[in-house]
Amino acid sequence: MDAYSSQITKLIETLGSLPGIGTKSAQRLAFHLMNMPSEKVAAIADTIKETRNSIRFCKSCFTLTDRELCPICASEKRDHKTIMVVENTRDLAAYERTGKYEGVYHVLHGAISPMLGIGPADIRLTELMHRLQQDITELIIATNSSLEGETTAMYISKLVKPTGIKVTRIASGVPVGGDLECIDEVTLLRALEGRIDL
Repeated sequence: MDAYSSQITKLIETLGSLPGIGTKSAQRLAFHLMNMPSEKVAAIADTIKETRNSIRFCKSCFTLTDRELCPICASEKRDHKTIMVVENTRDLAAYERTGKYEGVYHVLHGAISPMLGIGPADIRLTELMHRLQQDITELIIATNSSLEGETTAMYISKLVKPTGIKVTRIASGVPVGGDLECIDEVTLLRALEGRIDL
């Protein structure tokens, strides 16, 4: 027998389907929303809908943005000759929190994983190779330190080395199996500063 009405149960299940939200957190959020003024709940729902409908990929780096170019790619203050390759937008945000990286990014939206059936054609590698036809001096590979991340890094390195562009990999300091989005800024900065040639 359900402890709550079907609508509240449905709301708890919906909130619980979000990453990092367990059953207890979903219950707390659901009851908090139910106790909020209806106009505030409507504003939250509208913001989610508007954001979801207006977000697209940056035409240069493929991060999520609401413009043709994201603020990083549009900035003249950034070093457009240095590209850091990351697996997803959360990893980009993690490096931006350090406040020390001055180049631009390329978001792959995944990593090569033969076990999951994800090959090079399933991530944004073609777009990366197209970008590398411009005047690029260094490509920093900042994929996760997982089997998939390492596989992707080695694949990119083999593709890019013949072009003469300097290819580096973020240094250790990032734990093996760790996700970049969960790592503190100091560790990320050390990994960036200690990157090595591939």
